[in-house]
This record gives sequence, C-alpha cells and structure tokens, in this order.
Amino acid sequence: MLEAADVSRVSRPATPAAWLVVALACAGQFLVVLDVSVVNVALPSMRTDLGLSAPGLQWVVNAYAIAFAGFMLLGGRAGDLYGRKRMFLVGLGLFTLASLGGGLAQDGWQLLLARAVQGLGAAVLAPSTLTLVTAAVPEGAARARAIATWTAVGAGGGAAGGVVGGVLVDLLSWRWVLLINVPVGAVLLAGSAFRLAESRAGDRRRLDLPGALLVTAGLATLAYGIVQTEARGWTAAATLVPLLAGVALIGLFLLVEARTAAPLMPLGLLRLRSVASANTAMFVSGSAMFCMWYFLTLYAQNVLGYSPLAAGLALVPSSLAVVTGSKLAPRLMRAAGARTVATSGTLLAAAGFGWQSTMSAHGPYVTGIMLPGILMMLGAGVAGTPLAALATSGAAPGETGLVAGLVNTSRTMGGSLGLAVMSTIAAAGTAGGGGAEALTEGYALAFRTSAALLLGGALLMRAWLPRG
Repeated sequence: MLEAADVSRVSRPATPAAWLVVALACAGQFLVVLDVSVVNVALPSMRTDLGLSAPGLQWVVNAYAIAFAGFMLLGGRAGDLYGRKRMFLVGLGLFTLASLGGGLAQDGWQLLLARAVQGLGAAVLAPSTLTLVTAAVPEGAARARAIATWTAVGAGGGAAGGVVGGVLVDLLSWRWVLLINVPVGAVLLAGSAFRLAESRAGDRRRLDLPGALLVTAGLATLAYGIVQTEARGWTAAATLVPLLAGVALIGLFLLVEARTAAPLMPLGLLRLRSVASANTAMFVSGSAMFCMWYFLTLYAQNVLGYSPLAAGLALVPSSLAVVTGSKLAPRLMRAAGARTVATSGTLLAAAGFGWQSTMSAHGPYVTGIMLPGILMMLGAGVAGTPLAALATSGAAPGETGLVAGLVNTSRTMGGSLGLAVMSTIAAAGTAGGGGAEALTEGYALAFRTSAALLLGGALLMRAWLPRG
C-alpha cells in the first residue's frame, strides 16, 4: 500500500467502472436531498398526529438542514483523512438508522431529534458523493457531464420529494416518508460496500470537532433567534439574545479556524476567487430558493385544498424542469461560459419567483403553480451546475473532500437560514390572519422577497465569478 501523501489508495486491484461509481454516488446524493423536501407535504399530517406547533413544523425541516450544513465540512474532511468509501458507508448507515427512528417517533421532540441525526448522517455522506464523482472522472468535459448528472440527481431528489411524500402520505401515512429510506438505504449500503473502491488524501491530521460544533451551534442559535421574531419582534430579549449569541458563536468559529493547526475550513482556501465567489453565490441562491417547496406545498394544501398526493403531483413539472436545466447546463457552459450560465439561470429563477408572488387564494393550477414553478426550477437547474463546477475547480487533491463539503454547506446553510427568514416574513405578511386570503398574502410576500434576493445574487455573480 502506498504511503506517500496525496496519493489515492485503493482497497482492491480492479478499479470499478466510472459509471458505476457515479451511479452509486448519485443514489446517495438523491437520498440526502430527497429528505430535505420529502417531509413538506407530510407537515400537516405530522402536526395533527404529534401536536406540533407552527414553528415546530419549520423545525422538522430545519433540524435536518442545520445539522446537515453544520457538520458537512467535518464530513468532507473525514472523507479526505479516513477514506471516502468509509465515510460514505458510515454516513449512509447513520442516515438509515435515524430514518427508522423518525418513522417510529411518538412525540414531536423524538421526530426533531431523529431529523437532526439524519442531518448528521447526511453531512458525512454528502461530501463523499461529489468527491467520489470527481475522483472517478478526469477533469474536462467528461467531469462536467458527471457533475451535471450529480447536480441533476440531487436537484431531482429535492423536486421529487413532493411527489414521493404525497404518494406515501395518501396511501400509507406520514411515517413512511422516513421509513422508506430504510430498505433503500440497506440496498445501497450493500452495493457500495462491495463495489466502491477506497481512496483518501493520505493525510492523518486530526479532525476539527470544536469547529464543527461551533458552526452548528451558531447556525441553530441564529435560526432560533430569527424564528422568535415572528412572535416577539426584533427588539425583544428573547430575540436579541439568541441572535447575538449565534453571531458570537460564528465569530468564535472563525477565530478557532484561524488559530488551529488543522482547521475544519482553512480560511486561506477562500483566497481562491472561484471557491469564494461560487460558494457565496450558492449561499445567496440557497437562501432564496430553498423555501420554494416548503411554501408551495403549504399553499397547495392549506389554501387551494389539495390532498398530499395532489400537492406532490402538482410539482412534477417543476421536478422535470430542474433536471432538464441541470442537464442543459454543460452545453450552455461550453457555448457561453460558466459565469454567464450561472447568472442567466439565476435571473430565470428570479422571474419565476416574481411570477409566483402574484398568486391568489383561488388561482388556477397552470398559472398559479405550474408555469412559475417551471421557471423557478429550470433556472435553479441551469445555475447549479456551473456554480458547483467553479466551486470545485483549482482545489488541491488533498482538499477535494473539504471543497465538496463547502459546496453543499454553502447551499444548505443559506437555505436553512433563508427558510427561517422567509417563514418570518410570510407570517408577518398574513397580518395575524389564518384564512386563505391572509395565508396567500404571506406566501406571496416571501416569494417576492426571494425574487429580489435572486436579482441581487445575479448582480453579485456577474461582478465576482471568474470568466473561465
């Protein structure tokens, strides 16, 4: 076995086919992203069965997203140090067990705890999926296609969550949106254990666990403070204390990263323009786009009276649009460049969010959900591939897992904080009412805010992203 640093080591003489590695990695990514959105159509049923409050519903989504975002850098570094295959299997196993616990939960706190553990498993699993893809396919057009497939499958997982969740809730119960992961995870574990080859960066530095705990605690505390503004306002102590504490924890995280010998996130990595600009763009885009599935499924069920299955089926065109956009992106990148494609996709998504903000309490499906949803997700798919490609370009072999983790962290961190902000904005837009008209006004305000944020993000991309 080779011991030199930055030399990949494999556990078997025969290297598996690149297509098989990409397929297994994409399957893992599909599960991870699916569980960000699959619970959305099940939220009303969860609330009825477990007696969750309105903020509690938001935490069913955010408990997963925050643990996912906070520990993903640790997961990426662990893959570099201890083996990408090993971390893929560990993360998938933890994710599968937590899914079983969530599906059997008898109280709200049990469900939230299971969702947080699911997010931890996803944080270990997700960085390895992108690293396995980039390690199996050489840099160039082939890798761009492989990343496009990875992006499309991930985006499709988020988009398919509504359909999968709707079918399971209508035919079985809300519990099966989590329990379905158990047999799928078991099959994927078996296939990956036998068919994936091991690789690592050859570096035995310790893991920065304090950094991971600080950034996760900071994110969770900030999100809690933002949620408190809905009931207490921005000046109440119950709001200001967690907001200030969250900012302090994030600041302490940055201080630890600057001083530790083996940082979770080497701050020098952000000196690379491609890494810094693309991850910032992903943070901004994620904060605007992540809430789309959440609000559309609530709008369809709480305002238009759709069943969970009908609400999921209503989002099928959007699901197809995001996959289509992701697969079109490599061709567009060759013709126009990554920066132009990312900016254009973001502008297209902003147009869709603006259209969605004209929603009404009695709106028709075609113009009230389908067409604006297609624009939103087509734009998201087109923008996602060039941003992921830029964010992972130029990294040293020993940093690939870290950069892959940073890609997902930026998007998910922005999404979790964005959902907290947009939910507060939507609640403020209802003016205290709970009827269909009031809920529609609140949801529309959230979509309007997201559209404005995306326009700002497009300007940022145009000015900062590298041309190449």
